[in-house]
Amino acid sequence: MNFIAELIPAMVTPFKRDETIDFKRVEELAHYLVDNGCDGLLVNGTTGESPTLSFEEKVELVKVVQKAVAGKTDKRTGRPIQIMTGAGGNDTAKTVAEAKKMAELGVDALLIVVPYYNKPSQRGMIEHFTRVAQSVETDIVIYNIPSRSIVRMEAETMAALHKRCPNIIGVKQSYPDMDAVSEITQQLPADTWLTWCGDDSLSVPMIACGAHGTISVLAHLTAPLLRDMIIAAKAGDREKALKLHTKQLDIAREIFFLPNPTVVKTCLAKLGMMEPTLRAPMVPPEGDEVARIDKILAEYKTLVPQSVC
Repeated sequence: MNFIAELIPAMVTPFKRDETIDFKRVEELAHYLVDNGCDGLLVNGTTGESPTLSFEEKVELVKVVQKAVAGKTDKRTGRPIQIMTGAGGNDTAKTVAEAKKMAELGVDALLIVVPYYNKPSQRGMIEHFTRVAQSVETDIVIYNIPSRSIVRMEAETMAALHKRCPNIIGVKQSYPDMDAVSEITQQLPADTWLTWCGDDSLSVPMIACGAHGTISVLAHLTAPLLRDMIIAAKAGDREKALKLHTKQLDIAREIFFLPNPTVVKTCLAKLGMMEPTLRAPMVPPEGDEVARIDKILAEYKTLVPQSVC
Protein backbone atom coordinates (compact mmCIF):
# COMPACT_ATOMS: atom_id res chain seq x y z
CA MET A 1 0.00 0.00 0.00
CA ASN A 2 1.62 3.21 -1.24
CA PHE A 3 -1.32 5.60 -1.45
CA ILE A 4 -1.89 7.11 2.01
CA ALA A 5 -3.00 10.73 1.45
CA GLU A 6 -5.59 11.95 3.97
CA LEU A 7 -7.21 15.00 2.37
CA ILE A 8 -7.84 14.54 -1.33
CA PRO A 9 -9.94 17.09 -3.22
CA ALA A 10 -11.91 15.67 -6.11
CA MET A 11 -10.69 18.38 -8.48
CA VAL A 12 -13.10 20.28 -10.69
CA THR A 13 -12.05 20.59 -14.32
CA PRO A 14 -11.79 24.25 -15.34
CA PHE A 15 -13.15 24.93 -18.82
CA LYS A 16 -12.81 27.97 -21.04
CA ARG A 17 -15.96 29.65 -22.36
CA ASP A 18 -15.82 27.43 -25.44
CA GLU A 19 -15.86 24.34 -23.16
CA THR A 20 -12.29 23.31 -23.92
CA ILE A 21 -10.18 22.51 -20.88
CA ASP A 22 -8.32 25.48 -19.42
CA PHE A 23 -5.07 23.71 -18.56
CA LYS A 24 -3.50 26.87 -17.16
CA ARG A 25 -6.30 27.07 -14.60
CA VAL A 26 -5.92 23.34 -13.90
CA GLU A 27 -2.31 23.91 -12.97
CA GLU A 28 -3.19 26.93 -10.82
CA LEU A 29 -5.93 24.98 -9.04
CA ALA A 30 -3.53 22.13 -8.26
CA HIS A 31 -1.04 24.61 -6.76
CA TYR A 32 -3.78 26.30 -4.74
CA LEU A 33 -5.10 23.04 -3.27
CA VAL A 34 -1.67 21.75 -2.29
CA ASP A 35 -0.66 25.10 -0.81
CA ASN A 36 -3.81 25.01 1.33
CA GLY A 37 -3.10 21.66 2.95
CA CYS A 38 -4.21 18.90 0.57
CA ASP A 39 -1.74 16.00 0.50
CA GLY A 40 -3.38 14.25 -2.44
CA LEU A 41 -5.33 15.18 -5.57
CA LEU A 42 -8.05 13.27 -7.40
CA VAL A 43 -8.25 13.96 -11.13
CA ASN A 44 -11.05 12.75 -13.42
CA GLY A 45 -13.59 12.14 -10.68
CA THR A 46 -17.30 12.92 -10.75
CA THR A 47 -16.59 16.48 -9.59
CA GLY A 48 -14.21 16.80 -12.55
CA GLU A 49 -17.14 16.10 -14.91
CA SER A 50 -15.44 12.91 -16.04
CA PRO A 51 -18.50 11.57 -17.90
CA THR A 52 -18.10 14.40 -20.42
CA LEU A 53 -14.31 14.12 -20.85
CA SER A 54 -12.71 12.17 -23.65
CA PHE A 55 -10.06 9.65 -22.65
CA GLU A 56 -7.44 11.81 -24.35
CA GLU A 57 -8.52 14.77 -22.18
CA LYS A 58 -8.32 12.61 -19.07
CA VAL A 59 -4.77 11.58 -19.89
CA GLU A 60 -3.73 15.18 -20.51
CA LEU A 61 -5.30 16.30 -17.23
CA VAL A 62 -3.25 13.73 -15.33
CA LYS A 63 -0.07 14.84 -17.06
CA VAL A 64 -0.73 18.53 -16.33
CA VAL A 65 -1.48 17.88 -12.64
CA GLN A 66 1.57 15.64 -12.29
CA LYS A 67 3.77 18.36 -13.75
CA ALA A 68 2.16 21.01 -11.55
CA VAL A 69 2.92 19.19 -8.29
CA ALA A 70 6.19 17.52 -9.28
CA GLY A 71 8.65 17.94 -6.42
CA LYS A 72 6.02 19.38 -4.07
CA THR A 73 5.63 17.88 -0.62
CA ASP A 74 3.00 18.01 2.08
CA LYS A 75 3.92 20.72 4.58
CA ARG A 76 2.78 18.62 7.54
CA THR A 77 4.38 15.27 6.74
CA GLY A 78 7.06 16.03 4.15
CA ARG A 79 5.66 13.30 1.91
CA PRO A 80 5.32 13.86 -1.85
CA ILE A 81 1.88 14.96 -3.05
CA GLN A 82 0.04 11.89 -4.30
CA ILE A 83 -2.19 11.72 -7.36
CA MET A 84 -5.21 9.51 -7.89
CA THR A 85 -7.20 9.36 -11.10
CA GLY A 86 -10.63 8.04 -11.85
CA ALA A 87 -10.52 5.24 -14.42
CA GLY A 88 -13.65 3.22 -13.74
CA GLY A 89 -16.72 2.44 -15.80
CA ASN A 90 -19.45 -0.11 -16.35
CA ASP A 91 -17.64 -2.02 -19.13
CA THR A 92 -15.02 -4.31 -17.59
CA ALA A 93 -12.90 -4.68 -20.71
CA LYS A 94 -12.86 -0.93 -21.30
CA THR A 95 -12.07 -0.26 -17.63
CA VAL A 96 -9.12 -2.66 -17.79
CA ALA A 97 -7.77 -0.95 -20.92
CA GLU A 98 -8.10 2.56 -19.44
CA ALA A 99 -6.70 1.51 -16.06
CA LYS A 100 -3.61 0.09 -17.76
CA LYS A 101 -3.03 3.31 -19.70
CA MET A 102 -3.45 5.46 -16.58
CA ALA A 103 -1.12 3.20 -14.61
CA GLU A 104 1.53 3.71 -17.29
CA LEU A 105 1.45 7.45 -16.47
CA GLY A 106 2.74 6.68 -12.99
CA VAL A 107 -0.24 7.80 -10.90
CA ASP A 108 -0.23 6.73 -7.26
CA ALA A 109 -3.72 5.23 -7.28
CA LEU A 110 -6.69 4.46 -9.49
CA LEU A 111 -10.25 5.17 -8.34
CA ILE A 112 -12.50 2.48 -9.82
CA VAL A 113 -16.25 2.92 -9.42
CA VAL A 114 -18.63 0.07 -8.71
CA PRO A 115 -20.18 -0.48 -12.16
CA TYR A 116 -23.27 1.65 -12.63
CA TYR A 117 -26.44 0.95 -14.65
CA ASN A 118 -25.57 -2.75 -15.17
CA LYS A 119 -26.46 -3.45 -11.52
CA PRO A 120 -23.94 -6.29 -11.02
CA SER A 121 -24.24 -8.76 -8.15
CA GLN A 122 -21.57 -8.96 -5.47
CA ARG A 123 -20.04 -11.84 -7.44
CA GLY A 124 -20.10 -9.67 -10.56
CA MET A 125 -18.31 -6.91 -8.66
CA ILE A 126 -15.62 -9.39 -7.62
CA GLU A 127 -15.12 -10.41 -11.23
CA HIS A 128 -14.94 -6.79 -12.43
CA PHE A 129 -12.47 -5.57 -9.81
CA THR A 130 -10.34 -8.71 -10.00
CA ARG A 131 -9.81 -8.27 -13.72
CA VAL A 132 -8.89 -4.61 -13.26
CA ALA A 133 -6.59 -5.21 -10.29
CA GLN A 134 -4.76 -8.08 -11.97
CA SER A 135 -4.06 -5.91 -15.03
CA VAL A 136 -2.00 -3.32 -13.10
CA GLU A 137 0.33 -3.06 -10.12
CA THR A 138 -0.98 0.37 -9.11
CA ASP A 139 -2.98 0.78 -5.90
CA ILE A 140 -6.72 0.63 -6.52
CA VAL A 141 -9.40 2.36 -4.45
CA ILE A 142 -12.99 1.18 -4.83
CA TYR A 143 -15.56 3.94 -5.35
CA ASN A 144 -18.67 2.76 -3.51
CA ILE A 145 -21.43 5.23 -4.37
CA PRO A 146 -24.86 3.58 -4.62
CA SER A 147 -26.60 6.92 -5.20
CA ARG A 148 -25.00 6.84 -8.67
CA SER A 149 -24.33 3.16 -9.29
CA ILE A 150 -27.62 1.91 -7.72
CA VAL A 151 -25.91 -1.14 -6.22
CA ARG A 152 -23.43 -1.01 -3.34
CA MET A 153 -20.50 -3.19 -2.49
CA GLU A 154 -20.70 -4.99 0.84
CA ALA A 155 -17.86 -5.21 3.34
CA GLU A 156 -17.60 -8.97 2.76
CA THR A 157 -17.01 -8.33 -0.93
CA MET A 158 -14.28 -5.78 -0.18
CA ALA A 159 -12.62 -8.28 2.14
CA ALA A 160 -12.71 -10.98 -0.54
CA LEU A 161 -11.26 -8.63 -3.14
CA HIS A 162 -8.50 -7.38 -0.84
CA LYS A 163 -7.49 -10.93 -0.02
CA ARG A 164 -7.47 -11.91 -3.69
CA CYS A 165 -5.86 -8.69 -4.99
CA PRO A 166 -3.61 -6.96 -2.42
CA ASN A 167 -3.32 -3.87 -4.65
CA ILE A 168 -6.99 -3.16 -3.92
CA ILE A 169 -6.09 -1.12 -0.86
CA GLY A 170 -9.18 0.84 0.12
CA VAL A 171 -12.56 2.36 -0.58
CA LYS A 172 -14.07 5.78 -1.09
CA GLN A 173 -17.24 5.19 0.88
CA SER A 174 -19.96 7.53 -0.40
CA TYR A 175 -22.79 5.94 1.53
CA PRO A 176 -24.25 7.59 4.65
CA ASP A 177 -24.43 4.48 6.82
CA MET A 178 -22.09 4.31 9.81
CA ASP A 179 -22.87 0.62 10.34
CA ALA A 180 -21.53 -0.06 6.84
CA VAL A 181 -18.32 1.85 7.64
CA SER A 182 -18.01 -0.01 10.93
CA GLU A 183 -18.39 -3.32 9.12
CA ILE A 184 -15.57 -2.37 6.75
CA THR A 185 -13.36 -1.49 9.71
CA GLN A 186 -14.34 -4.75 11.41
CA GLN A 187 -13.66 -7.00 8.42
CA LEU A 188 -10.67 -5.38 6.67
CA PRO A 189 -7.08 -5.40 8.08
CA ALA A 190 -6.08 -2.01 9.45
CA ASP A 191 -2.46 -2.38 8.36
CA THR A 192 -3.21 -2.91 4.66
CA TRP A 193 -6.61 -1.24 4.08
CA LEU A 194 -7.80 2.37 4.17
CA THR A 195 -11.28 3.88 4.02
CA TRP A 196 -11.88 7.42 2.81
CA CYS A 197 -15.10 9.30 3.51
CA GLY A 198 -16.81 10.31 0.28
CA ASP A 199 -19.45 12.60 1.83
CA ASP A 200 -18.10 15.89 3.17
CA SER A 201 -20.62 16.26 5.97
CA LEU A 202 -19.73 12.81 7.35
CA SER A 203 -15.94 13.00 7.61
CA VAL A 204 -15.75 13.13 11.42
CA PRO A 205 -18.38 10.41 11.98
CA MET A 206 -16.65 8.12 9.48
CA ILE A 207 -13.23 8.74 11.00
CA ALA A 208 -14.75 7.83 14.38
CA CYS A 209 -15.78 4.54 12.76
CA GLY A 210 -12.32 3.89 11.37
CA ALA A 211 -11.92 5.97 8.20
CA HIS A 212 -8.45 7.26 7.29
CA GLY A 213 -9.34 10.52 5.55
CA THR A 214 -11.62 12.27 3.08
CA ILE A 215 -11.98 12.54 -0.67
CA SER A 216 -13.61 15.93 -0.72
CA VAL A 217 -15.46 18.53 -2.75
CA LEU A 218 -15.49 20.99 0.16
CA ALA A 219 -11.67 21.04 0.15
CA HIS A 220 -11.84 23.47 -2.79
CA LEU A 221 -13.03 26.03 -0.24
CA THR A 222 -12.01 25.05 3.29
CA ALA A 223 -9.01 22.75 2.91
CA PRO A 224 -7.01 24.18 5.86
CA LEU A 225 -9.95 23.64 8.21
CA LEU A 226 -10.60 20.16 6.85
CA ARG A 227 -6.99 19.08 7.31
CA ASP A 228 -6.98 20.34 10.91
CA MET A 229 -10.28 18.55 11.48
CA ILE A 230 -8.99 15.24 10.13
CA ILE A 231 -5.83 15.44 12.22
CA ALA A 232 -7.79 16.30 15.36
CA ALA A 233 -10.31 13.51 14.79
CA LYS A 234 -7.61 10.91 14.25
CA ALA A 235 -5.67 12.15 17.29
CA GLY A 236 -8.73 11.74 19.49
CA ASP A 237 -9.20 15.48 20.06
CA ARG A 238 -12.97 15.21 20.04
CA GLU A 239 -13.66 18.81 21.06
CA LYS A 240 -11.54 20.35 18.30
CA ALA A 241 -12.76 17.91 15.65
CA LEU A 242 -16.41 18.55 16.47
CA LYS A 243 -15.90 22.31 16.53
CA LEU A 244 -14.36 22.28 13.06
CA HIS A 245 -16.98 19.80 11.83
CA THR A 246 -19.94 21.92 12.93
CA LYS A 247 -18.37 25.15 11.63
CA GLN A 248 -18.27 23.70 8.13
CA LEU A 249 -21.42 21.60 8.27
CA ASP A 250 -23.78 24.05 6.54
CA ILE A 251 -21.44 24.61 3.59
CA ALA A 252 -20.66 20.89 3.38
CA ARG A 253 -24.34 20.22 2.78
CA GLU A 254 -25.17 23.30 0.71
CA ILE A 255 -22.53 22.68 -1.97
CA PHE A 256 -24.66 19.72 -3.07
CA PHE A 257 -28.05 21.45 -3.33
CA LEU A 258 -27.58 21.34 -7.12
CA PRO A 259 -25.99 18.46 -9.04
CA ASN A 260 -22.27 18.35 -8.31
CA PRO A 261 -20.06 20.20 -9.36
CA THR A 262 -22.48 23.04 -10.19
CA VAL A 263 -22.25 24.81 -6.84
CA VAL A 264 -18.55 24.43 -6.05
CA LYS A 265 -17.56 25.39 -9.59
CA THR A 266 -19.77 28.48 -9.46
CA CYS A 267 -18.18 29.40 -6.13
CA LEU A 268 -14.69 29.08 -7.60
CA ALA A 269 -15.70 31.18 -10.59
CA LYS A 270 -17.06 33.89 -8.32
CA LEU A 271 -13.73 33.82 -6.49
CA GLY A 272 -11.99 34.53 -9.81
CA MET A 273 -10.30 31.14 -10.08
CA MET A 274 -11.88 29.96 -13.34
CA GLU A 275 -14.74 30.46 -15.75
CA PRO A 276 -18.11 29.14 -14.55
CA THR A 277 -18.39 26.90 -17.62
CA LEU A 278 -19.98 23.47 -17.26
CA ARG A 279 -20.37 20.85 -19.96
CA ALA A 280 -23.87 19.69 -20.88
CA PRO A 281 -25.92 18.10 -19.54
CA MET A 282 -24.77 20.12 -16.52
CA VAL A 283 -26.26 23.62 -16.59
CA PRO A 284 -25.36 26.82 -14.73
CA PRO A 285 -27.43 28.04 -11.78
CA GLU A 286 -29.97 30.78 -12.24
CA GLY A 287 -32.23 33.09 -10.23
CA ASP A 288 -32.70 31.99 -6.64
CA GLU A 289 -30.02 29.34 -7.09
CA VAL A 290 -27.39 32.04 -7.63
CA ALA A 291 -28.60 33.92 -4.55
CA ARG A 292 -28.26 30.74 -2.51
CA ILE A 293 -24.70 30.25 -3.77
CA ASP A 294 -23.88 33.83 -2.78
CA LYS A 295 -24.94 32.93 0.76
CA ILE A 296 -22.57 29.96 0.70
CA LEU A 297 -19.73 32.26 -0.32
CA ALA A 298 -20.60 34.73 2.42
CA GLU A 299 -20.40 31.92 4.97
CA TYR A 300 -17.14 30.72 3.43
CA LYS A 301 -15.59 34.16 3.85
CA THR A 302 -16.36 34.10 7.58
CA LEU A 303 -14.64 30.72 7.91
CA VAL A 304 -11.63 31.45 5.71
CA PRO A 305 -11.05 35.22 5.96
CA GLN A 306 -7.71 34.92 4.12
CA SER A 307 -9.55 33.51 1.09
CA VAL A 308 -8.48 34.15 -2.49
CA CYS A 309 -11.33 36.59 -3.12
